[in-house]
Amino acid sequence: MTVARLVALAALLLAGCAPRSPGEAAASGPDGFHFVDVAAEAGLTRVLHAGRPGKDHLLDSAGTGAAWLDYDRDGHLDAYLVNGWKLSGSRVVEKGRNALYRNRGDTTFEDVTDAAGVDGDGAWGSGVAVADYDDDGWPDILVTNFGANVLYRNRGDGTFENVAARAGVEAAGWNTGAAFFDADADGDLDLYIAAYIVATIDEVLGAGRTLDWKGVDKVAFGPFGLTGARDHFFLNNGDGTFVEATDRAGMRDLVQGFGFGTRAADFDADGDVDLYVANDSDANYLYRNEGDGTFKETALWSGAAFDANGAAQAGMGIAAGDVNGDLVPDLFVTNFSEDFSTLYLGEGRGFFRDASDESAIGAATFVPLSWGTVLADLDNDGDHDLVIANGHIYPQVDDHPQFGMTYAQRNQLLANDGHGRFEDVSERAGPGFAIARSSRGLAAGDYDNDGDLDLLITSLDAPPALLRNDSTIGGWLTVACEVPPGQGGVIGTRVEVRVGERRTSRDVASGESFLSVHDARLHFGLGAAAEADEVRVRWPDGTTRVEGPVRGNRFLVLEKGR
Repeated sequence: MTVARLVALAALLLAGCAPRSPGEAAASGPDGFHFVDVAAEAGLTRVLHAGRPGKDHLLDSAGTGAAWLDYDRDGHLDAYLVNGWKLSGSRVVEKGRNALYRNRGDTTFEDVTDAAGVDGDGAWGSGVAVADYDDDGWPDILVTNFGANVLYRNRGDGTFENVAARAGVEAAGWNTGAAFFDADADGDLDLYIAAYIVATIDEVLGAGRTLDWKGVDKVAFGPFGLTGARDHFFLNNGDGTFVEATDRAGMRDLVQGFGFGTRAADFDADGDVDLYVANDSDANYLYRNEGDGTFKETALWSGAAFDANGAAQAGMGIAAGDVNGDLVPDLFVTNFSEDFSTLYLGEGRGFFRDASDESAIGAATFVPLSWGTVLADLDNDGDHDLVIANGHIYPQVDDHPQFGMTYAQRNQLLANDGHGRFEDVSERAGPGFAIARSSRGLAAGDYDNDGDLDLLITSLDAPPALLRNDSTIGGWLTVACEVPPGQGGVIGTRVEVRVGERRTSRDVASGESFLSVHDARLHFGLGAAAEADEVRVRWPDGTTRVEGPVRGNRFLVLEKGR
């Protein structure tokens, strides 16, 4: 292990030595949740552009993602924000620049975009995925764009280089969600990139609002009536380059769905990694890994393609987690307004059922238009709560209040009762959840290393929000998994924590939510317990490690092979 890495791990351990005590908070509501937007004082000020004010084309209203990553491996989470362009009519006013903010370790950030060389290279940005694709021990950044993608290879000295062309992953088009994962179990990370619609920049600049909305106004046209863009799957050659293998792998995107969110995980518990794709207005995809580097699309018979009524929904973002404590992964998909967002409850062996009604998620999510999301334990009581970023795509809805919708919307926090039933507690969750914007990306991570998860949220034509978690909390344990360079990386590692009879599991992913990336460190609430009875790790190559009992209120660093 390098000296730099030892210093970083020491910083993690020291951060865990003086956590907030269980129950410590600042003016928490009756549920214990309390969030405050501290983006401005923390230094996260970059305005994220989104086309024209009137949102004349769908690209104007799609928004961008955000990522938490520790790019310099100093033990503190840094923030990466993707940016779009600012338009006036058919004229480009400003090509927005992406931003990398280095965490100073004192709850503030420094803008190091120029020094690091990661401003987006002038592209209209969309999403972000983070992974060590070349297995050199440093996290790299993939930015999906309307246009050619950018792959920033981390040089390990605080700077990056764009190697997308050399790596073979530029794939010009309207690219959206992306996921790195080891599809063929050969020890290196492959890449899936979803795409939305076929469009040119001239079509975007020349667009007008021509779609009739409820007979009262004209709004941006689509996606129905437009051609969906084909998704891409790239196989890692093991030498820093990729080869397009979409058809060969069986990921043909046959209906050319309007792809947005992606999430890779072992959904059927057979030891290899599957892939779920949220499609807007089309059936979602579930690509089951056949174990030989090929995939079969199984969403329809698995129960995760449509809602319980057999209808396609407008899939935007994805959250994966275990909402009812049965150790079977569940899926949550955000959808359009006047339709509920969907909880697909995992039933084992890759089967799901729509549990939106019984979980009370359906009623809570029917009115908002929803995007980024996360299933995470926000009050450290041992179960997964749900956060949803909301915001409409049509500013014109504000002119018609009779329909009960607004363009700027409040985000939502739904508390889990411990058994997979949720209550909307947003009104009682502090001033951070009183903010109304047209939000999109959402990334969860403990940026201040105090033992609870904070929320980074992007919105259209606004700076990001950073919702610091000041909730009344229980005990916690954050597991930082490490794999030495040259051994395949950490993506796909699964950790299971047992406290008494309760078991909870999480896995390391390169991207989730809506075009965004959560903290790669896996966070577990311990409730009133002082320790975890058992921590069980399964590395991507199938090897395991068991620790326990493990003292709580700390960062536990587990390195493969040690």
